[in-house]
Amino acid sequence: MVRGQDILVLLKLLQEPKDSTMRSLAASVGLDPAGVHRALQRLQDARLVDGDGRRVNRSNAQEFLVHGVKYLFPVRQGGPSRGVPTAWAAPPLKNELASVDEPPPVWPDPKGKARGISLKPLHPSVPELARRDGELAEQLALIDAIRLGDGRIRSLASKRLSERVKQDGQRL
Repeated sequence: MVRGQDILVLLKLLQEPKDSTMRSLAASVGLDPAGVHRALQRLQDARLVDGDGRRVNRSNAQEFLVHGVKYLFPVRQGGPSRGVPTAWAAPPLKNELASVDEPPPVWPDPKGKARGISLKPLHPSVPELARRDGELAEQLALIDAIRLGDGRIRSLASKRLSERVKQDGQRL
């Protein structure tokens, strides 16, 4: 079964050159190489990457990220917290939607600069990764918007994420 860390690996595979090393992939997602290897096995089993674990099946990945993640990783909200903004409170949706009066969803993190309602991230390393990798943070925020948002937000997030996953270039 796919785990939260596997989503991080999948998103990075969509971003990184095909010839990147296991070690560089591991460093970019905050896992050890063995953890990345296990993630690649699970992604292969789910038919999200090919047999060598380096090429993403973009149509399967798009379908899984837009339609499957919200069921496999249901939202777990907590109370008020300091953290890193996510979902509609973070780019790219933050720039497209009018601000709302409710507290924003945040990944709990003592180094975070925002206050809002805590949302359990897909993996404990997500807040740190979001500070280091803006592109990955945007992808994870779109996934959280799909998991958490109302119909309008889910629709917009699904559209933006699908556009990025379907791109053939190195950028997600």
